[in-house]
Amino acid sequence: MGLLYYRYDNTFEGLLTAVFDIYYRKELPDRIVGETVEIPLFTETHAVVTDEEKSGRVWQALQKKLSKPAQNMLFICYLSELPDIELRIWHYIQKTLLSPVSIETNFADDDVLELSKVYKKVSREAERMRQFVRFQKTADGVFFAVMSPLYNVLPLCTRFFQDRYAGQPWLIYDARRDFGLYYDLKTVETVHFTEIPIHLKTGRITHEQQDETEIAFQNLWKDYLSAITIRERKNLKLQMQHMPKRFWKYLTEKSG
Repeated sequence: MGLLYYRYDNTFEGLLTAVFDIYYRKELPDRIVGETVEIPLFTETHAVVTDEEKSGRVWQALQKKLSKPAQNMLFICYLSELPDIELRIWHYIQKTLLSPVSIETNFADDDVLELSKVYKKVSREAERMRQFVRFQKTADGVFFAVMSPLYNVLPLCTRFFQDRYAGQPWLIYDARRDFGLYYDLKTVETVHFTEIPIHLKTGRITHEQQDETEIAFQNLWKDYLSAITIRERKNLKLQMQHMPKRFWKYLTEKSG
């Protein structure tokens, strides 16, 4: 018997729909993959059509069996985009629905343990995103920032930036995944660009694109950090532990 793949549309609702289809069709797929994953020849494939009613029924069943933190954990693990994370989540859901007691703290179970590790990694990356975003004010008054997080954590940071920077329009762009979040002082929208300007990759806007006060503010920030730095106590290794070097190219204090 050949391999069986379930292909879904890379959305969490699509993944939950895949779970519904697995139960309905009484099948055990070898993999659950997104649209961009290449499927081997001679592999049987079921194309999952995302369905709000199906995904809602799965989620309602999970809400009866899982605590709110465990529900959030499943979504956060999905955002990791790690290879075969979908299969891990499916196995976790299957065990949850079959078990008469909660499996949330059963770390002797491989799927529970692995998802708990993934959850911590993604949550840590989301916190770094909140810490290390540096906005630049553009000539049209929008505050602009670029990051390249390891995981798809921008959706986890929406409320934080909306609350903290409620009084200014901003655009945060994920250069790794080529999408951004734009806040217009009222709502946050997901934005995509058909053509990717260079500043959406580098995170650096030109002098012509900058607000006239931006350079002055950047210099003040650098001067402040330089003034409070005790050079004799500088520890580059410790600094990189708290501020990984992969973020440096987007940080104002590390530029120039």
